[in-house]
Amino acid sequence: MKKISLFLIPFLFVLTITKAQKADSLLNALDSGSMGTKVDAVFKSTRVVLSHSTETQKKHDLDLRIRHHFGDIGGKFGNAHTLYGLDVASDLFIGLDYGVTDDFTVAVGRSKQDELFNFSGKYKLLKQRTDNIMPVNLTLMAQMGWIAREPFSESEFSSYADRFSYFLQAIISRKISSRLSLQAMPGLLMRKNVADSRDPEQLFSLGFAGRMKLTKRLSFVADYTLVNGLSRPKDLAQAYYNPLGVGLEIETGGHIFSLNFMNSEYIVENNFIPGTKKSWEDGGVRFGFTISRNFTLFKSKNKDPDKTSKIY
Repeated sequence: MKKISLFLIPFLFVLTITKAQKADSLLNALDSGSMGTKVDAVFKSTRVVLSHSTETQKKHDLDLRIRHHFGDIGGKFGNAHTLYGLDVASDLFIGLDYGVTDDFTVAVGRSKQDELFNFSGKYKLLKQRTDNIMPVNLTLMAQMGWIAREPFSESEFSSYADRFSYFLQAIISRKISSRLSLQAMPGLLMRKNVADSRDPEQLFSLGFAGRMKLTKRLSFVADYTLVNGLSRPKDLAQAYYNPLGVGLEIETGGHIFSLNFMNSEYIVENNFIPGTKKSWEDGGVRFGFTISRNFTLFKSKNKDPDKTSKIY
């Protein structure tokens, strides 16, 4: 019952806000004969630190994303011997996100860890409005991961299907003010390739994220994903930790450049949700960066400025 209650927190959050604001906002909008517009740029990128945001690519926009996670800054595997982790690459990622429509994005990428190829789709189902008739954004995401590396043992992939994992997530966000945005992310990871028989093949997760705008082009971002204590036991032979990341997001025209610190070695949800083995408390934090470059493949014939890309 405790696990179910934790998983329902984001939905209770949505219902509470809706109950308090929807009735009055709807009556006011009908009386005035006007309807509010959707709230743009809840987040400045389709990612926060580790997690996805509710943002999707604009129609015909292509986002080239390069991410790099270094090694431990401190602890047994860090310090000056590895130049505080800069000598080590724990994971590398390159991917492409393409906007099929303003609300539907498809993506493909490849990360160093497990030679994992990921294929995903995001659909923005609900959009926050300035009149609060719809007080939140809701984006649904589905992602498939395929492990392409050679098996470490003959029994590791007893079936070829064991190479695949699937991640489903509902992402709920609200722009609280012009400077502050908050987000909740319940998710489910389904996999077969587990090292410990007590480690569930299906992992529930509950993430939280936020963005605080500091200046016109600089923002503080953070996200945290709760995994232990939901469907995963806390006393497995291998210690796993909940992923936590913080960073600075720098906007430079068509580029988004992020400088991040996190305890997760890995980049893609199919890897970092089940596999974070480092802790902030024992020096397992690492530096990472993200470079995102947005390209418009087809020029829009719509001259309405409200239809242009607001992510970048």
